[in-house]
Amino acid sequence: MLPLRDLNPTRRLTWVTVLLVGLNVAVYFLVQPGQTETSATVLFNFEHAAIPCEVTTGRSLTPAEIIETVHSAPGDHCHAGSRSPEAFPKKSVYLAVLLSMFFHGSVLHLAGNMLFLWIFGNNIEDRLGSLRYLVLYLVAGLVAAAAHIAVQPHSTVPVLGASGAIAGVMGAYLVWFPNARIVSLFFFLVVEIRAKWWLGVWFVEQFFVNPNVGVAWVAHVGGFVFGVLAALALRPVRRRPGRRDRPPSGRGWGAPGAGQQW
Repeated sequence: MLPLRDLNPTRRLTWVTVLLVGLNVAVYFLVQPGQTETSATVLFNFEHAAIPCEVTTGRSLTPAEIIETVHSAPGDHCHAGSRSPEAFPKKSVYLAVLLSMFFHGSVLHLAGNMLFLWIFGNNIEDRLGSLRYLVLYLVAGLVAAAAHIAVQPHSTVPVLGASGAIAGVMGAYLVWFPNARIVSLFFFLVVEIRAKWWLGVWFVEQFFVNPNVGVAWVAHVGGFVFGVLAALALRPVRRRPGRRDRPPSGRGWGAPGAGQQW
């Protein structure tokens, strides 16, 4: 099911969500070298994106490790004890974990992530406030990356995308707006489904679909679980005075290749 929008209005402009969408789009079209799998794109990903092997060893990949990753069968090509010169010695392998949250592998990858961010992010920002929301988003992205690295510590495949951070936002949405209605495209039909069922299906899907299509699905799971736990911890946070708990319709919602894509 593809979400189109939610029936969960906000009372104010959620400017951080708008800024995050704009920043991701700008990075993709103005900073990343291209929208196809060219040698420039591959090199950019190895030079700037997060790579589990680099995080666990504390140094960037060697040319041999990169060549093996690109030309060999999928697998771990991390030479943990290697003393060969690094391909990108000036790369900050830990800062790359943060930067990777703003890189995307294709226009479709970018568009899907930004659609999810807009649908679920604006209500979380409206409830938390801009600063807390930004912290939740960034920490969820880091937790998602840590989950992926913990499962594949020797992987030399770059990982990029905002999905882990957005999954954290979706986890918070499940806690705070479980009965909000999500308008979704289901095959050729447009249907309304409560958020708790939509997000539940999405979460289960991570274990059965994404592992087979080159997606860093553990990052999604890690980010989502973090979002759920963070929202439960912050549950006493109340909406601003005047915030309505019902949509205009009156329906209530009850109680409060060269890279893997996140």
